[in-house]
Amino acid sequence: MANSIIAQLKQKYLTGSIVEKLIFINVLIFVLTFFVGGLVQLLHYSDNFFWRWFALSAYLPEFFNKPWTLVSFGFLHADFFHLLFNMLYLNFIGRLFLDYFIPKKLLNFYLFGTLSGGLLFLLTYNLIPSLQNTPAILLGASAGVMAIMIGITTHIPNYELRIPLIGYVKIWIIAAIFIAIDLISITDNTGGRFAHLGGALYGFLAIYYKDSLSFQNPFKGWFAKKNTLKTSYKNSTKNQKNHAKNNQETQQKIDVILDKISKSGYESLSKEEKEFLFQQGKNR
Repeated sequence: MANSIIAQLKQKYLTGSIVEKLIFINVLIFVLTFFVGGLVQLLHYSDNFFWRWFALSAYLPEFFNKPWTLVSFGFLHADFFHLLFNMLYLNFIGRLFLDYFIPKKLLNFYLFGTLSGGLLFLLTYNLIPSLQNTPAILLGASAGVMAIMIGITTHIPNYELRIPLIGYVKIWIIAAIFIAIDLISITDNTGGRFAHLGGALYGFLAIYYKDSLSFQNPFKGWFAKKNTLKTSYKNSTKNQKNHAKNNQETQQKIDVILDKISKSGYESLSKEEKEFLFQQGKNR
């Protein structure tokens, strides 16, 4: 029975979309986390193995000892409802994202959005005086999910989503509400709020600059492109005019030679006229 369930879950994972795979991984890690947490309590240890090794700490020396936590925290959740709401958001917005982008891009947004959220969390707790030396850890998929949401919103801001009991609402309005909630509630769960904003920032920049892996200078080549197009257009038009003029002159010369042949015969042509007519025959 257990083997059958495991086989079904494995098949579901292998055939699922990238969104379903991410949800599967998050749920599996959540189950393992709390299973290990239960064992820890039975053995009277003071902390959870997963949280200790994979949650992101605001304390820089601890982070430098565990740099992988800059991404691994995005697969941990504090409790069932934390997991539930993040996975519901991921499933809903992730499916829409896949209507416009390939699965690899969604994975990039999830991972790099998580990384961006983690970086802003670290900067916040180590640069803002009132938060310095405050013990804090970060966990949850929210930063990655926020990156996906803001990314698709930037791509199709006027897309309308149907909200139960409300009706159709443009996606940019929903995204703006999420951002506003984070800004208004910045003193409540400060680290989490900044992580959300970090993920949102990545989602916006990655789509705005059309590159989810690098942030290039948006002004690079703008003027060069305009000048190139303008010059190319002028040159092309000039060449077309010159070509048409040459064709017209050639045709007029051919007409004169043919008229001479009709009146006096081929033998009346000069050597140059015969060679010219021969070349034109080859070209045609």
